[in-house]
Amino acid sequence: MFNEYDIVKAKENLSEKVYKGCKGAILIVFEGIPMEYEVEFVDNEGDSLEVMTVKEYDIEKL
Repeated sequence: MFNEYDIVKAKENLSEKVYKGCKGAILIVFEGIPMEYEVEFVDNEGDSLEVMTVKEYDIEKL
C-alpha cells in the first residue's frame, strides 16, 4: 500500500508518455480492491508528463 505524496516509479510502460522506470508522486489514494492511485509522472527535469490513475501493481515505491 502507498500513501499520498509517496515517490514511485512505473513498473512497465503505462502510456505513450509514461515508460517503465518513469518517476512520479502519488496525489490521491482511492480505496478499493485493487487499490488505485492518482499519480503525476514527471520527466528527468521535473516537468509533468501525465497525471493518470494506476493500480497498485503498476508502480513501486522508491
